[in-house]
Amino acid sequence: MKVVLLHGQKHHGSTWNTSQLLLKELVTNQDTFREFYVNDIPYCIGCYTCILKEEENCPHREITKEIIYFIEQADVIIVDSPNYCMGMTGQLKTFFDHMAYRWFSHRPLGNMQHKIGVAISTTAGMGAGSVTKQIKKQLFWWGIPRIYQLNATVAAANWNDVKPETKEKIAKKSKRIANKIRRKNGHVKRGFRQRVIFKLMGKMQKAGLSTPRDVAYWKEQGWI
Repeated sequence: MKVVLLHGQKHHGSTWNTSQLLLKELVTNQDTFREFYVNDIPYCIGCYTCILKEEENCPHREITKEIIYFIEQADVIIVDSPNYCMGMTGQLKTFFDHMAYRWFSHRPLGNMQHKIGVAISTTAGMGAGSVTKQIKKQLFWWGIPRIYQLNATVAAANWNDVKPETKEKIAKKSKRIANKIRRKNGHVKRGFRQRVIFKLMGKMQKAGLSTPRDVAYWKEQGWI
């Protein structure tokens, strides 16, 4: 199993430690694992080049291409972000902005339908659930059919101050998710909502209502 972990922030706080608990249960010596931090990715400048032309023409492609390569090769994609003002970090949103061309409405990667996603976030008070929902939304529109959410309120500003019983609850939830991933790996498929969206996007592409590059891509894949 190939696993990729994308961190929405560099500091090793409660969210990072929660991801480590999941990795401990999920990744074995037989698995391939890579992790990346998104802090150094420049803001998307909205040039639309990735959609009108090719993603390789993105002015920041040299920085993002390795991350994107391993995401596209992975079986399991884990994305974590601490709660920043009831949302994901700006750094993580910047990376997702660079992935706009992979949405259903443009050039989705066909094998995304066989992948599993995990969205992770913690917070001292409120907002972790909002963060994982935001991450899940992004992964859904990439075409990932099965996405687990691992969010927790830790009632502490740093991991060392989190109560042992709270850590234990997170560890148990991590184990449950890891077990589900192991069972589902290689056996996931699109649900009804994604199938409907894909069909509608296909009709849009067939009618020529998207960019010429997107239409050509759908034809190349044999989808229209």
